[in-house]
Amino acid sequence: MRVLLILVLVSSVAGCTRWSMNHHLNNAYRAYDRGNCETVMLELSEVDRDSRSRPYIWPQTAMLRGLCLERTKFYLDAAQTYQYIINEFPKSEYAYRAKARIETLQILKFIPGPGTAQALPARL
Repeated sequence: MRVLLILVLVSSVAGCTRWSMNHHLNNAYRAYDRGNCETVMLELSEVDRDSRSRPYIWPQTAMLRGLCLERTKFYLDAAQTYQYIINEFPKSEYAYRAKARIETLQILKFIPGPGTAQALPARL
């Protein structure tokens, strides 16, 4: 009987962690839709704490973090975040999206292109 009780408690704790992670991730997406990147970063830090044993969620949170950095005009930081996704999760859907975001930032001249020696100033 004790073994059954312990198994139930362990499985419920794991489920609560998963629910909490999903809750914070949903809140981050809602805040991004509203344009509130401060709240997005707070919610993503909560997701990161809850997802230490679930690395499959890391590229998704990194992508949302990069999008928020772009929205707040931290283009070089966003590009570094996208490069992290490409390097660490090369076979994920988010690596493909990250490559596209880097190309877009280069075309818009927010970050230096492949042949540029130094960073170019962003145009308003």
